[in-house]
Amino acid sequence: MNAAMKPSTPAPTSRPIPIGQAARLSQVSAKMIRHYESLGLLSTVARTDNGYRQYSEADVRSLQFIKRGRNLGFSMAEIAELVDLWHNRKRASASVKRIAQKHVDELTQRIESMQAMQRTLASLLAHCQGDERPDCPILDDLAGHCCNAS
Repeated sequence: MNAAMKPSTPAPTSRPIPIGQAARLSQVSAKMIRHYESLGLLSTVARTDNGYRQYSEADVRSLQFIKRGRNLGFSMAEIAELVDLWHNRKRASASVKRIAQKHVDELTQRIESMQAMQRTLASLLAHCQGDERPDCPILDDLAGHCCNAS
């Protein structure tokens, strides 16, 4: 293995890889591999005479690509588009950047929304006495009653 290879990269081999080994090498469960295949994210997977799936090294690299995309929060539709772009050597990097920028913008919006929720809940907590009395601004807010917490 040369120094530039990542440890998770499979050693070069031309032998077909059964689903269990592909799952171990890619760190994607066999169930998810079958799901990704059903979505068309993998090219047609070879099968043995008795129907067992046989994956190539390229399939394992594709699974690693998909897993990394999922870890970064890309949707399955975005990952499908990115996989197509990854396989298309004539692609324009602007297409890839557009997808990534849209995702960053969506993440930014979600983070801002979650921070607003956090501020609201922190304010509600600050106004809740947390004692034996029944009055509770948290429940009042959830019920849609006005309170001073926002």
